[in-house]
Amino acid sequence: MIAMSIAASLRYMYWRLTETVGFDTMVDAFFGWGLVFAELYTLCILLLGYIQTAFPLERKVAVLPDNVDKWPTVDIFIPTYNEPLSIVQTTVFAAQGLDWPADKFKIYLLDDGRRPEFKAFCEAAGVEYLSRENNLHYKAGNLNSALMKTSSEFVAIFDCDHIPTRSFLQISMGSFLRDAKLAMLQTPHFFYSPDPFERNLNTFRKIPNEGDLFYGLVQDGNDLWNASFFCGSCAVIRREPLMEVGGIAIETVTEDAHTALKLSRLGYNTAYLGIPVSAGLATESLSGHINQRIRWARGMAQIFRVDNPLLGRGLSLGQRLCYLNAMLHFFYGLPRLVFLTAPMAFLFFNAEVFHASALMVLVYALPHIFLSNITNSKIQKKFRHSFWNEVYETVLSWYLVAPVVRAVVTPKSGVFNVTAKGGFVGEDFYDWKIARPYVILMVLNVLGLLAGGVLLIQGEVSTTTTLINVAWVLYNIVILGASIGVAYEKSHEWATPKVSAVIPATLVFANGKSWACETHSFSTKSVGLTLPRAREMAIGTEVKLALFRGSSEFIFPATVVSSGNTIELEIEQLTLEQERQLTQMTFSRADNWATTWGRGPEDQLLKSLKAIFVHGLLNVVPLFFIASHVYARKVPRRLIGQLKAVTHKAPSLFHIPQFNFLRKK
Repeated sequence: MIAMSIAASLRYMYWRLTETVGFDTMVDAFFGWGLVFAELYTLCILLLGYIQTAFPLERKVAVLPDNVDKWPTVDIFIPTYNEPLSIVQTTVFAAQGLDWPADKFKIYLLDDGRRPEFKAFCEAAGVEYLSRENNLHYKAGNLNSALMKTSSEFVAIFDCDHIPTRSFLQISMGSFLRDAKLAMLQTPHFFYSPDPFERNLNTFRKIPNEGDLFYGLVQDGNDLWNASFFCGSCAVIRREPLMEVGGIAIETVTEDAHTALKLSRLGYNTAYLGIPVSAGLATESLSGHINQRIRWARGMAQIFRVDNPLLGRGLSLGQRLCYLNAMLHFFYGLPRLVFLTAPMAFLFFNAEVFHASALMVLVYALPHIFLSNITNSKIQKKFRHSFWNEVYETVLSWYLVAPVVRAVVTPKSGVFNVTAKGGFVGEDFYDWKIARPYVILMVLNVLGLLAGGVLLIQGEVSTTTTLINVAWVLYNIVILGASIGVAYEKSHEWATPKVSAVIPATLVFANGKSWACETHSFSTKSVGLTLPRAREMAIGTEVKLALFRGSSEFIFPATVVSSGNTIELEIEQLTLEQERQLTQMTFSRADNWATTWGRGPEDQLLKSLKAIFVHGLLNVVPLFFIASHVYARKVPRRLIGQLKAVTHKAPSLFHIPQFNFLRKK
């Protein structure tokens, strides 16, 4: 399928460059060459993606020796800057529960915020506290400062919201003992909270998120070419080669990927183990998500400029291509904007961006489009559903263009920005500031649709060409509709959301009676229980909750906050030791995330297309009502009633956030 797709795509591009670029006017040439370069970029990414993902390595766990004396020493680094202690302490408690000889690992909290309460917590919890006088080089500088104060053979790094399971070191360290040249091993970034796309479009655990493709498939593909990337967290690095390259890279704001590139240039191996043995918090808001991606894009563009993988010594061809694809990927902003506006060149200005008949465009373009989509669907089926990348890229495209261009021209510009975690959205709201570019693009495409209708009525230009451009505009409207829906921020007031999990439990009452049950969810402050049969309990009843792991049992005081078929308990006023036990009995369980990873529904091309249309069109329709409200100051009551009826008939399927906004107004 890859061979067929490549053949059809190269055939299309050869025809495109040799038969369709004889532009007659400056307007035709401007729009036409812009589209050609966007298509060349897309073809390049397509081909590099095939190379990267055709043969994922799927590395297995290397077993440790039975003699624990041969197990190496490890320093656990947990860098933090401005995150709340409630988040950081959960990661610290989980790290203390790692299944590793106690005399062979130390935990260091690296506080770049220099906060007294963090130092006091470390003293009480029994972990090392490190800080420095300045914040030079941001996270990279924080880690490098800690490297100079520690001495273990290996360093394991966790962002302060990434909670390791107890098996993390046992699963990851065996590879280093098997391969003396292995310098870095990365594990997946798994998130137990929904990102803004998943939360605002209600797709959490139903459709793979934006990062699943990278950690589920691309990194496994990189591993075949010995080009696995260091991703800044949930990874282990051998100290000696890390110090040989000068520590964590400080030249760019994506210090992690740049560090891995430096290690590869010196001939060291890197590895990826596709087993989720830690979990973290996703970005809470769309604005925060975009800011994070801007930093990634700027950093990869900086590496492309100052340490281009195509140049210099030490890399194999496969490594060069994998790094090249990772960097070029973040240049998609401008091509995506071109695709969202290209049909308007014909519909508004009658510009011939294809200097060919409509029939020839279909004959060459359709096989290219069809085969590339169906091939990627088969390759990516568990970790990326078809057409959703269009939504992800559309939401980010406008915001990536300027930072990427600036980083290429002046690579030393820009600063490191910390991704905020542990915040909350108190009420639903529509982020008009973020959504403004999508709304403008939507208006342009709607006007293009109207212009296409006028052209069809007039009949003065090719009907087939007009219909092709109208179909293109309709598709853009659907994608933009889904993108507009992402900007509707749904409220949430948690720092650590609930995790679905079944754990044996016992509920013990003050009179000595007990009920055997099991959990259905947990968080750092609450536990949900499933009972064998429905029982009513008074709200506020004080009970004790016993949780089990093997032969171990731990008891926690709790208060009933809801009852019925399931019971919700609030767990509070715990001692430090009880908080550590609760974390290690819940978040640290080795089986927590592996049962979810890659287990969602697989991609089905037509089903994914239908889902995109549902999300897209049902976010487009309410824009009419909003526009009516803004410009006419009123909305026909009959139409509001019809829209309200639709939302009530199928609220779980039809997600129309703009209606709520309008109703409040």
